[in-house]
Amino acid sequence: METISLPIHTEPRHWEVLVVGGGTAGAMAAISAARAGARTLVVEALGALGGTGTNAQVTPLMRNVSGGVNLNQGLTNQLKRRLREREDGAIDPGGNDNWFNPEGMKYVLEQMLLEAGGEVLYHTHFVAPELEGQRVRAIVVHNKNGLVRLQAHTFIDATGDADLAVRAGAPFQAGDETGLHQALSLRFLLGGVDTERLSAFLRRWGQPQGSPQFMHFWMVWDKGSSLEPLFRQGVAEGLLWERDGDYFQGFSVPGMPGVISFNCPRLAAELNDGAEAWTLSRAQVDGRAAIERLIRFLQKYFEGCERSFLASYAPMVGVRETRRIVGEYLLSLEDILYCRTFPDAICRNHYPVDIHTPRGQKLLHERSGNLPYFAPDAYHEIPYRSLIPLGLSNVLVPGRCASATFEAQSAIRVQQNCHSMGEAAGLAAAWCAQEGLEVRGVDGVKLRGALRALGAYL
Repeated sequence: METISLPIHTEPRHWEVLVVGGGTAGAMAAISAARAGARTLVVEALGALGGTGTNAQVTPLMRNVSGGVNLNQGLTNQLKRRLREREDGAIDPGGNDNWFNPEGMKYVLEQMLLEAGGEVLYHTHFVAPELEGQRVRAIVVHNKNGLVRLQAHTFIDATGDADLAVRAGAPFQAGDETGLHQALSLRFLLGGVDTERLSAFLRRWGQPQGSPQFMHFWMVWDKGSSLEPLFRQGVAEGLLWERDGDYFQGFSVPGMPGVISFNCPRLAAELNDGAEAWTLSRAQVDGRAAIERLIRFLQKYFEGCERSFLASYAPMVGVRETRRIVGEYLLSLEDILYCRTFPDAICRNHYPVDIHTPRGQKLLHERSGNLPYFAPDAYHEIPYRSLIPLGLSNVLVPGRCASATFEAQSAIRVQQNCHSMGEAAGLAAAWCAQEGLEVRGVDGVKLRGALRALGAYL
């Protein structure tokens, strides 16, 4: 049988920084690199920047606060301000500035990149690296033009799954000690909700809301939610499956009156490896079926939702953890619990260890105690070295696949930390290209100082 060989077209242009994946960390990395003066290209598989926050509809941002101060500032603050200017972001009466509209974020991130002089190539999938020793010379991508070779000085792997680094031979870890990953979710938007009536209903059911504009309600089996009896009725009636109550959470969305964003359903336990293609495909199918059950349940049991309708399935599965590089520094649970700091710190974190187990086991950690991390003004730091994969000289890996143990990753994986890691990686990559450095040649202490001068809380 004849084998068809596809030609690879080499793009004649050469970039200084090439970001693979325009998601939560990647968009910020590209903006940061472009603002630092580097010729920057970000390649993105879907049609919008923002990843988890936009294409997976994960809103609002989870708070990361120590002593009443937001720990992620810099580009994150600029993004929030621009969202508020468009009324696609909001600050609630309690001072939480993390509410945002995923559709608005798509536009704002894109404009921030273009204004900085960066370029984006949408609908383009990473295929393979081209190596010269420990250096990535180019990558091969696939899009409507076929197979295309793209060249750059420094690469940022912001795929979320460490695709570039792993395919280039970098060591990695995945899952816990048994190989089990955190649970997957598929979010959805419910439209046509009478939020005044829903807010009053929730108040009667023991979950009072600050206002219909800033709603948050939840239910998890056996966690003391006042809504659990309703879910038990739904299961008994056959509207819900038992696992539909494993995790349920709803939020209002700025700029979308009458819309609730749901951080659920949690998907079938066997569907937990978000770096496996067949699993992702089955996850979309499983998630949509579960969403249909939840909508029927909400329409029947939740006042204000009687005439609601599906506004949107998230086009991207919500993935919390897959591959994690083994880097120059492996962040550990002990680093978090004992609030370790580093001279080359690029980010501070006080978000808790937050492991979503897919099979209903008890959590592997405590949320309070006497260790330093449980103080209200505590934080630990993430070093620049956690973005440097072993065995590669010109690749940085920010975001949820940075170098961390399974437990530590569950604390640093949230979007605002990914923003901060991406911003640091972008600036470091720009320096590498402009000064002819390898990623290990960047002075982490100098990088920290430059990030602080740009507004980072370091």
